[in-house]
Amino acid sequence: MSEDGRAGDATSDAGTDAASDGSAPASGSNTATDGTAPKVVCEGLWKVFGPKPERIVNSSEADLPRDELMARTGCVAAVADVSFEVAPGEIFVVMGLSGSGKSTLVRCLTRLIEPTAGRIELAGRDVLASSDKELRDLRRNRVSMVFQHFGLLPNRTVRDNVAYGLEISGIDRATRYARADELIDLVGLGGFADSRPDELSGGMKQRVGLARAFANEPDILLLDEPFSALDPLIRAEMQTEVVRLQRQLDVTMVFITHDLREALRLGDRIAVMRDGRTVQIGTAAQLLEDPADDYIRDFTADVPRALVLTAGDVAEPLTGDGPSPEREIPADTLLRDCIPGVADGSGLRVVAEDGTVIGALGRRRVLDAIHGGRPTTDAASTARL
Repeated sequence: MSEDGRAGDATSDAGTDAASDGSAPASGSNTATDGTAPKVVCEGLWKVFGPKPERIVNSSEADLPRDELMARTGCVAAVADVSFEVAPGEIFVVMGLSGSGKSTLVRCLTRLIEPTAGRIELAGRDVLASSDKELRDLRRNRVSMVFQHFGLLPNRTVRDNVAYGLEISGIDRATRYARADELIDLVGLGGFADSRPDELSGGMKQRVGLARAFANEPDILLLDEPFSALDPLIRAEMQTEVVRLQRQLDVTMVFITHDLREALRLGDRIAVMRDGRTVQIGTAAQLLEDPADDYIRDFTADVPRALVLTAGDVAEPLTGDGPSPEREIPADTLLRDCIPGVADGSGLRVVAEDGTVIGALGRRRVLDAIHGGRPTTDAASTARL
């Protein structure tokens, strides 16, 4: 993982390319696969709005188009049978267009919206079985949330806003102010501790929101489109900041966005939602190289693949039929940066961080991957290089 982005950089809403070191994200599926107990477990989650919502769960009517379901039953399945796990230290991005159910989903995780059915575990705690007291403790001490709108208290200073959660938890002033000042410096707002929200820019306000979320040292951070109200340049800056903070503080994140390129930049794995259901869960490379259906394929068609895919993502196994390429390249190298190494047709040996040989990479494979898997002729390849 790099401080500038996860799966290599993609462009912002404004279409501006931003470079990163392009380290490959974690293995992709709906299950955390690193062998450790997941921090977040969501299993068969449903949220149905309308009369008698329980009757819709796992019924044949749940498969109806939303408008038909509403006409027949008066219900809307905002979240329908969603399952995933998030590993410790992972940034798990839930991406979807407006109405896909992503914001309802993240609010169900801490029962800000009460789920209709399913199972949720956060940091080992069964959320749906928690009492009101246990739920308050979970929200105060184990899980924090950052919303699109900053939610800062206008009559309080930056320091008091950051320390607010600690204050309501009964932490003494000296301790909470010391923690607040530490986080204010960490998010790059040193010198603004005594300022009030109306004296800050949008990006600065969201930094205050991030600092406040980290103040109680949560295990899990939930972020619901936190940067969508920011202009593209500030948004890219804040994306970099989130990755830096996650890396430094080792917090597990569930990040909600409607922006595919933001998802590709930040996510170790990405869940794409449509009409309340997950269409595909996987790494950026899996979404680009092995789309689940035409919806994902069309959604990712305009992604700058050379700035997302890495050598390790597209390396081909060594067959033993010929000599192994002499030159090596790290597996997390962006395809954009592989082009000079394959331009003469000699190929590259792709190696993992521990020195293990993953495979080989040649000119044809690099260009096919950049062009979406569509084969390129030698003549076309040479011309493009």
